[in-house]
Amino acid sequence: MLKVGLTGGIGAGKSEVSRLLVAHGAVLIDADRIAREVVAPGTPGLAAVVDAFGEEVLAADGSLDRPRLGSIVFADPDRLAVLNSIVHPLVGARSRELEAAAAEDAVVVHDVPLLAENGLAPLYDLVIVVDVSPETQLDRLVRLRGMTEEDARARMAAQATREKRREIADIVIDNDVPLDDLRRRVREVWEELQRRAHAAGTEQE
Repeated sequence: MLKVGLTGGIGAGKSEVSRLLVAHGAVLIDADRIAREVVAPGTPGLAAVVDAFGEEVLAADGSLDRPRLGSIVFADPDRLAVLNSIVHPLVGARSRELEAAAAEDAVVVHDVPLLAENGLAPLYDLVIVVDVSPETQLDRLVRLRGMTEEDARARMAAQATREKRREIADIVIDNDVPLDDLRRRVREVWEELQRRAHAAGTEQE
């Protein structure tokens, strides 16, 4: 098994790269999706969040009111740390379960938005960074996601710098390119991942 960490700044196109890798045969473990699952209605995770933050973080249907919770934690680092102490262990445990269920020769791609910020690179056999210019990020966030320029810049500033992400990269995928070029580059990367997975399997035999 080859464990790959995939990351990139907001608006870099990481989701498109992960989709292309899955199409080639990768097993995807999406940290954002798992983070939503572990605080779904009826889960111990949601109960723990409510214990810590009160029922005001619940929507009318009993689900987590993410915008409300976000307004609380992103204005207060200590409260954010409390939330992370609840959610991160649950995400980690679920990620390990999914990884353990993958085939021995699988290429397992962990899609982790805050990989650089949280110092998680050592957890993976290699790290892929999807890289674009800040100008491209800003354009995509405003034009495609409908953010205000101020909000987009604030979200970008809250993440690791482009340089910090590139420092931890074993492979960089440039996404300042047309989609056909991106597909070609991802195919090249997939072939490299398969070579490394095969080499790792051979060493273990």
